[in-house]
Amino acid sequence: MKIMAFSDLHLSEERAADLVTASKEADLVIGAGDFCNMRQGLARAMGLLTGIAAPVVMVPGNAESAEELRGCALSSTIVLHGSGTEVAGLQLFGLGGGIPETPFGDWSFDLSEREAARRLSEAREVDILITHSPPKGAGDTTSAGLSIGSQSIRAAIERLQPQVAVFGHVHDCWGYRGQIGASACANLGPTPNWFEVSR
Repeated sequence: MKIMAFSDLHLSEERAADLVTASKEADLVIGAGDFCNMRQGLARAMGLLTGIAAPVVMVPGNAESAEELRGCALSSTIVLHGSGTEVAGLQLFGLGGGIPETPFGDWSFDLSEREAARRLSEAREVDILITHSPPKGAGDTTSAGLSIGSQSIRAAIERLQPQVAVFGHVHDCWGYRGQIGASACANLGPTPNWFEVSR
């Protein structure tokens, strides 16, 4: 399956147009959160993506809540947050939000490491793990040199060993590619990122 994945659109019309165009070559599109800004403009962000020409699976970022995303997403979109789905025989599991909690204040949709670990414990066999936040030590370093990724997400990757783990959130690491065990890990950013995944 040819998968296009992105994160952190943040209402960019130019980036959205590029994603819509690229989606014509995709069997599945994954959006790893932060479609809008500070809980504002989510419906507009979804409108920018209406031309996507493939099934879509999304998780919320910290800029929108799971409930808000479910309320605004297109009817053909599957929204995951502490839940999984199957697409063409592939098992996907998703968890959104800022993990661990961000310093951004009340507008940010965040989860504690404890809550994230509880939700991730529901995952069993996973081919693609979709989170908004990065795992600790992989694509999670800020411009100040701080590693701000999630211990619970890293533990889930180590336990589940999905073929691919995709995320965003830390803008300074957009484009990062690495490995945790047998799992390919990618901090996506708002450009088309391509993956070939087979069952």
